[in-house]
Amino acid sequence: MSEAVRWTIQVSPETDLSLRGFLGAQAMKKGDLSKFVEDAVRWRMLDRTAQAIKDRNQDVSVEMMEVMIDEAVLDVRAEMRN
Repeated sequence: MSEAVRWTIQVSPETDLSLRGFLGAQAMKKGDLSKFVEDAVRWRMLDRTAQAIKDRNQDVSVEMMEVMIDEAVLDVRAEMRN
């Protein structure tokens, strides 16, 4: 992490105790709370992005999706060769 940005967040007392207990059981230190939160935020953003893509493409047939993926893979491979 280059230059960290400080956040002020609020969570319920139950979440605080559960998370601190979890981190303690994993032998994590106080500073690891920031790493845990950053990792959780990244995973949640990835999950929401993936779900949005799934929702957007729910009407696309499996066959059409496979064709689109195959074309994209071929395009990327061609770019990498050049």
